[in-house]
Amino acid sequence: MKIGIVGLGLMGGSFALDIKTPFPNSIIYGLDNSEDNLNKALKIGLIDHQIKYSELNKMDIVLVSVPVNHLLKIIPKVLDTVGKNTLVIDVGSTKEAICSLLKNHKNRSNYLAAHPMAGTEFSGPSAAQKNLYIGKTNIICEFEKTDNELGKFALEIFQGLKMKTIYMDPKSHDVHVAYVSHLSHISSFMLGKTVIEKEKNEDNIFDLAGSGFESTVRLAKSNPKTWTPIFLQNKTNLAAAIEEYVSNLNLLKELILNENEVELSEILNNTNRIKEILNNKIKDEK
Repeated sequence: MKIGIVGLGLMGGSFALDIKTPFPNSIIYGLDNSEDNLNKALKIGLIDHQIKYSELNKMDIVLVSVPVNHLLKIIPKVLDTVGKNTLVIDVGSTKEAICSLLKNHKNRSNYLAAHPMAGTEFSGPSAAQKNLYIGKTNIICEFEKTDNELGKFALEIFQGLKMKTIYMDPKSHDVHVAYVSHLSHISSFMLGKTVIEKEKNEDNIFDLAGSGFESTVRLAKSNPKTWTPIFLQNKTNLAAAIEEYVSNLNLLKELILNENEVELSEILNNTNRIKEILNNKIKDEK
């Protein structure tokens, strides 16, 4: 199987590593606008060969893993190039904009809108890691618009990676990820910003930071070139999520200032159930 990967960072590179577990005879071809990324991907064995856009029609699969603002330019370009039997998949974190853009593309049926719920705070070819995709949840949008045979092929790929596939329309997808993914990054970035600004006046504040702080700001180490366009592309849903989050923060502030122990304890106890929800999710995935 010939696999072309456009964008050789964390997601593209990790797919190159993981796909060879269920499909060991796969040959990986890479394309990236950075020569450094291309050369590094070759050097560390993420890809077997470099490729040009004009050669993508020879691929069985083309996986596009680039920031979501670039997706809007690159996916149409890829679809203009591929042959009728080439499956084109993207792994972007927003779906409404790209699905809307491709609605009337002549090769829309070659495209599958996917969003693997996987990742780390690191970026670039060296961030690629084996088993990043294995066993993860994968969201597919507008599956009915993908060619029937190519859709079956895609599901075989995801099943080979032991992924749990769920289906959503693009609008619902973007609403849900605004809360469970994008808001988490906003929260992490803003906690980091708050502490950095405080640190200007108190040089030793980071010496006092424990594991709780470190784990909470982990996502703030994520690449801004990736997350800035995600925030902007999902701005309406994310703004609504931020408003609800700020409302809850203000409520918590008032309860603390008023020393309302009963209501404060009730909110914390109710929210503490999140550990049960997440533990059950982990059990289900196993």
